[in-house]
Amino acid sequence: MPKQYLPLSGQPIATYSLDIFSEIESICEIIVVCDPSYRDIFTDFKLKRDIPVKFALPGAERQDSVFNGFQEISGDSELVAIHDSARPLVTSEEILAVFADATEVGAAVLGVQCKATVKEASGPAILAKGFAYVKENNLEVTDDVSIVEHLGEPVRITKGSYENLKVTTPEDMLIAERLLADRRE
Repeated sequence: MPKQYLPLSGQPIATYSLDIFSEIESICEIIVVCDPSYRDIFTDFKLKRDIPVKFALPGAERQDSVFNGFQEISGDSELVAIHDSARPLVTSEEILAVFADATEVGAAVLGVQCKATVKEASGPAILAKGFAYVKENNLEVTDDVSIVEHLGEPVRITKGSYENLKVTTPEDMLIAERLLADRRE
């Protein structure tokens, strides 16, 4: 079973960030990229706010999965947020800060010093142009920000928290459970 569907304090890891995104009023839809066999995890989950949830198929590589999800966005979207659901501890404050920076400069990524990037947001037009460029030039990118960087467009790094860890090991799971417990207190 992929790590984002493993239980964390009683619920699948991926549903934590789904819940956070669903409560942000400026978000008008959520696109989940997943194998159809895991859709019930999302359709059975009770969101905090009634918001459309669409699905896209995963691709061979991450950039293909992001592209497939991108194809499902509504045409009137002003920003597109890309989030790795194996990062269940992102906060609404961090998401909104990334949105603000992306609105100002065109693209932004949430990150911390000496750690991997965790979340990106940018306008749909720049992503569409970036996907076309990557495909046309047969490029393979390691993260979504690279798509924008290949165009020579600016990307702002929005300061994030070390608590927004990616759950990849049993030790990460223990840390995430403790952080969730601390947030509930």
